[in-house]
Amino acid sequence: MRKPVDTVMVEQRATSFTRRSIKTASKEQGLRLALSMIDLTTLEGKDSPEKVRSLCAKAILPWEGDIKPLLPSVAAICVYPSLVRIAKRALEGSTVAIASVATGFPSGQYPLDVRIEDVTEAVKAGADEIDMVINRGAFLSGSFDEVANEIICFREACGKAHLKIILETGELETLENVRAASELAIRAAALAGPIQDGEVFIKTSTGKISPAATMPVTLVMLDVIAEYFEETGIRIGMKPAGGIRTAKQALHYLVMVKETLGNAWLHKSLFRFGASSLTNDVLRQLVRQQTGQYTASYDFSEA
Repeated sequence: MRKPVDTVMVEQRATSFTRRSIKTASKEQGLRLALSMIDLTTLEGKDSPEKVRSLCAKAILPWEGDIKPLLPSVAAICVYPSLVRIAKRALEGSTVAIASVATGFPSGQYPLDVRIEDVTEAVKAGADEIDMVINRGAFLSGSFDEVANEIICFREACGKAHLKIILETGELETLENVRAASELAIRAAALAGPIQDGEVFIKTSTGKISPAATMPVTLVMLDVIAEYFEETGIRIGMKPAGGIRTAKQALHYLVMVKETLGNAWLHKSLFRFGASSLTNDVLRQLVRQQTGQYTASYDFSEA
């Protein structure tokens, strides 16, 4: 029997993580950690090779200003499949991974064979990670076997690439559904073959639907990950995406991850932020930590 979700308790727990006091030294460490966990993303109709190259340059070196020690690169850049080859050349020799959305992003409503081909082509072009989106219509209509089968097919199509499964929680209507979809996604991915730590993530949102990531939704998903780890010893990754815009919010999420899953998840291999707009606020706060002054917003590139 599925464990029920106490919505009031989840919201209270989520709020409690925003009230933790963080010392100055720990704050700078947390900001650097948050920066290293960001997936810089461009998913617009006007995306071009030039924009992707600019994004890759920022991903490798987020800011060229004077700050010690050197800032970490972000975790990954995320682009459409058609731009993966451009990103691969621009990121050569760096530690930044290439993620690509696929499977009929953001709707997930395309024919299955088209969505599988979408994954195959992105991996062939050099994607290290695939961000897929489930068919929410099928899930909400109770066609759970259909959703599970699609996830199995997509993971098989990934080959050695890691898989992030986007639930689009803003369309799932209830925390009960978020929990059910999280459990389904993880167990379906496992049916496609053994999972090593960090090979599979569950992700809140495409960033195209509001609300996107929220702390209560993320907490429910973290609880599912914790239970799966207790059962199997396998660490599933987590990626809240959309709506996280400030360094302060990012630190709240890191506190929640630490207290829910433990220190092992405080690494880009197991936790990511899908929030490009977060990057510059993290940079501003890091500069303030070292200089005591805020820099102007125009001191940081948007690409």
